[in-house]
Amino acid sequence: MAGHSKWANIKRQKAVVDAKRGVVYAKVAREIIVATKMGGSDPAANFRLRQAIERAKQEGVPNDNIERAIEKGAGQGNADNMEDLIYEGYGPGGVAVLVKCTTDNRNRTAGDVRSYFSKYGGNLGENGCVSWMFKEQGEIAIDKSAHFDEDALLTSAVEAGAEDLIADQEEPMVICPPERFIEVRDAIEKSGHKVTSGEVTMTPMNTVEVTDESLAKQLLKLIDALENHDDIQHVYANFDMDSDWLDEFMSN
Repeated sequence: MAGHSKWANIKRQKAVVDAKRGVVYAKVAREIIVATKMGGSDPAANFRLRQAIERAKQEGVPNDNIERAIEKGAGQGNADNMEDLIYEGYGPGGVAVLVKCTTDNRNRTAGDVRSYFSKYGGNLGENGCVSWMFKEQGEIAIDKSAHFDEDALLTSAVEAGAEDLIADQEEPMVICPPERFIEVRDAIEKSGHKVTSGEVTMTPMNTVEVTDESLAKQLLKLIDALENHDDIQHVYANFDMDSDWLDEFMSN
């Protein structure tokens, strides 16, 4: 399994400590606020808001928090002057790193992101330097140990708008366009299959294998530091590495 996928799976399985839950809630609230400001407060007509609400529910954010964030974004509260930013660069070992942020202070965020890249052996680059290596798509993982009928799954998913099914792995993965994610996921569940995880993500079109353990640890420290920053919503990277190094890092 490619490193970026393994990293995502480990994070999903890792228990979220109380100290970090507030950070998660804050990140999701910012995304809801910006989505509402950009496309309105009706989830049915605002795909980005629907995505943000879905993520909030997956993270266990209370409905009251979600509603307050929507109200702020709609101008019914004291909404911060937030904006979306994307930073691109290279981590140790030449790994492409794409960072998506939602911030009310671009100078603060830019300085922090630059310092992380510098501290952990990476280089922050110009806009567009690595984004071309990634494709935005929906990814929905299926529990193979439960009910699994490949033909029925593929039929249901394709009819809802899916593009592909990768069945020859531990967790089969349905691939779909970002705008069809919710419809495809719902169709899969209605077909009797169990969804273990799902998200709209930036998937690398190719990966860089990191074979040096010291570089691998530096890279993981960079990604971890970025992901723990309040202003940063998502971090994507195109690395592949020994799974044992990932397990060891996440267990510390």
